[in-house]
Amino acid sequence: MKRVIVFLVALLVAASLFATPTQEESGPDVATDKLVVYSPNSDGLLNATIPAFEEMYGVEVEVISAGTGEVFKRLQGEANNPYADVAFGGAFATYMINEDLFEPYTSVNDGNIIDIYQNKTGFITPYVLDGSIILVNKTLIGDIEINGYEDLLNPALAGKIVSANPTASSSAYAHLTNMLNAIGDGDYQDEAAWEFVEALFTNTVVIGSSSSVWKGVRDGEYTVGLSYEDPSVQLVRDGADVKVIYMEEGVVYLPAGSGVVKGAPNMVNAKRFIDFITSADIQNAYGTTVTNRPVMANVATPDYMTNISEINIIAEDMEYVYQNKQALQDQFKDIFVDL
Repeated sequence: MKRVIVFLVALLVAASLFATPTQEESGPDVATDKLVVYSPNSDGLLNATIPAFEEMYGVEVEVISAGTGEVFKRLQGEANNPYADVAFGGAFATYMINEDLFEPYTSVNDGNIIDIYQNKTGFITPYVLDGSIILVNKTLIGDIEINGYEDLLNPALAGKIVSANPTASSSAYAHLTNMLNAIGDGDYQDEAAWEFVEALFTNTVVIGSSSSVWKGVRDGEYTVGLSYEDPSVQLVRDGADVKVIYMEEGVVYLPAGSGVVKGAPNMVNAKRFIDFITSADIQNAYGTTVTNRPVMANVATPDYMTNISEINIIAEDMEYVYQNKQALQDQFKDIFVDL
């Protein structure tokens, strides 16, 4: 009987040595074969990322697509028992007010990211950028030269410039804060900057949605639009009769955020994913296959997109702009009502 017991104990020890441990059994440092991603990103960005990650690591990725608000609502509801491993996309401000949902992690590639976009929070990793730009219809503009905001005060452009409403559109609000930042030299309450806003919007038609802005310029309804880079560069790529202008006074690029979910069931793969989307190969893929701008400094740029080294980038005080959003929108509203 004693021999049988010894044999069974030896068998159990051997089995434990050769068994494949699950993450629950062996802790968060053991790699699994799965990753769950919550994302508001476009199909183009997901298609440039997910299959490549699956192939590199032999991992099955489950993507749950939803708007940013819905993504964070789910993360909040699942905080005590997380299903997702990674949040992939969404505004920095949304991550900032939900820090408790995320694991501290900095990508191994953080040093290769453009300085002002490196991970200073300890938990938000940027991977692509989108900036405010001026979109011009090349036929309608004629011989009027536009290099920046100041040129839009030209009386010949009165009623020919279009913008969405900064009190309702996130991209229009980004243009407003870009303008205040650039004209006010970083002071969002600078009196001269607000006077400039009033002068510019005296020349500008304000419409309902941001997509109607770039569509209106593309279709020749307006000569100039206050738009953003992603759809505007797509128009150039598709051969539309438009030109993208990067304001000489300065362009604010806002990073899209990503983060490792606190208590992620597949923690190793979650951290791998953050490193993956900031790697040179994927950043180059973003630069050449989608119209979102990579966050890494030295990456390939397609011929339809201006290289970031040629753009006057200015940093935005993202915390101030977020915390004072209502106040800044109210100031604009007062001007707009008067106009």
